[in-house]
Amino acid sequence: MIENLKSSIGQFRLICFLEGITLLVLIFIAMPMKYYFENPIVSKIFGPIHGALFLAYVAYTILFAVNYNWSLKKIFWVSIASFFPFATFYVDKKVLAKIPA
Repeated sequence: MIENLKSSIGQFRLICFLEGITLLVLIFIAMPMKYYFENPIVSKIFGPIHGALFLAYVAYTILFAVNYNWSLKKIFWVSIASFFPFATFYVDKKVLAKIPA
């Protein structure tokens, strides 16, 4: 597993996974905690983490788009996936898993 993190594709796949997890935490745990229970602690913790992972996701998307000559359609769908729950997991399985390490 550690060997996978040495390659840029392994790093992108990890960022993709973590970005998806933090989005799910924000939507399904942090927002209910903040608005229904008036306790914003989870969003204060995971908000900045998710923001940093989102920026890394966008940077890696641009890097891979340039290095692998992705079409505008693929760039669009990989980019937009970061806005929808579970979509980054789909990108990992259908797009990133096919790129050789």
